[in-house]
Amino acid sequence: MTTSAAPRIRRPLPWLMLAVSVFAQAAGTVVVATPAFLIPLLHVQQHMPLEQAGLLATAPNLGLVATLIAWGGAADRWGERNVLAIGLALAAVAAFAATLVQGLAPLGALLVLAGAGTASVNAASGRVVVGWFPPERRGLAMGIRQSCQPLGVAVAALVVPALVSGGDVAPALVFGGILVAVSAVLCLIVIIDPARPARADAPARHTANPYRRDGLLWRIHAVSVLLVVPQYALSTFGLVWLEVDQGWSPLAAGILVAVAQFLGALGRIAVGWLSDRVGSRLRPLRWVALAGIAALLLTAAAGGLHLAIAVAITYVLASCIAVADNGLAFTSVAEIAGPFWSGRALGAQNTGQFLGAAIVGPGVGALIGLVGYPIAFALVAVAPAIATPLIPKDAAVARLRDTLESSRS
Repeated sequence: MTTSAAPRIRRPLPWLMLAVSVFAQAAGTVVVATPAFLIPLLHVQQHMPLEQAGLLATAPNLGLVATLIAWGGAADRWGERNVLAIGLALAAVAAFAATLVQGLAPLGALLVLAGAGTASVNAASGRVVVGWFPPERRGLAMGIRQSCQPLGVAVAALVVPALVSGGDVAPALVFGGILVAVSAVLCLIVIIDPARPARADAPARHTANPYRRDGLLWRIHAVSVLLVVPQYALSTFGLVWLEVDQGWSPLAAGILVAVAQFLGALGRIAVGWLSDRVGSRLRPLRWVALAGIAALLLTAAAGGLHLAIAVAITYVLASCIAVADNGLAFTSVAEIAGPFWSGRALGAQNTGQFLGAAIVGPGVGALIGLVGYPIAFALVAVAPAIATPLIPKDAAVARLRDTLESSRS
């Protein structure tokens, strides 16, 4: 008599899956950030008009923003592993193909496609973290996951200029393509989709559209859009502020901005750990918003008085606080949306943030032109001031959790 072997079930390794998610997100960030670091080559050496070089720099973000919600819906329907592998493979193919074309239009189109592929990581990897880590470790895990975005930008800033020093953009595109290709393979091998209850067996309360259930998700989305204003204001204009308004050398200004980016990544991890300790994402989110108001006002005051040491301290502090909210809001959205809607909700979360970030550049730039850097930074503090009362109370989330638990029983 022969017996058939039972199918082998892979044992989930949450921390390994987190490491792969971090690498995938960092790789995708490198692909999206690379065109911005090509501008000196394209504009200065190859004499491409600055507006065209800037258009290429925004092309991956256009593809990313346009497809975030679609990737989230695909993850809700077909699972995170498939979405991550397909999206990253698409980004790799587009990046490699971009090395073979000439002309602004085909290169821009392929960069849009590459950005669209990387959007799969933004939409799907967050659900992997929420699905495999218990609530008491979820904030730390998500903080680690979110730290890879500033680190990815830092990698691109260090590597891309060296790769294109010979006058060809292809090595930089190949570098990003290799990273996302390796990420696609790792996701296919390592990622296991978190378990979801069968939709047919789940109470209607769990499968219903959470955006129609209450206003919690809408409020967190609005808060995140407002809190992205100081983040991008400081990162976009920090370097030029230090050099032009404060009289710093390019080297000193660059070092300070890099330090702020690195410490900001660590800050996301620390705030995530704190949210686990206090058992709440929303209370630390409110603390971050309030601290951001004070830090921006201190930065504006230090800049107005041209106090070099105070400028350095307050800028780094304000930059760290400005990025700290990201993981908290991201985790809250996934937890509130639930397993059947988290992909789309996380896609909507990122879409709102990227759209808000797109407005910051021209908006804050025009504000600086009108009133100068110190007053402009002080006025940016209005955004977290508006966001603070919009942050839901813990009691509202607790009531939602109790309602869902009662419907499950």
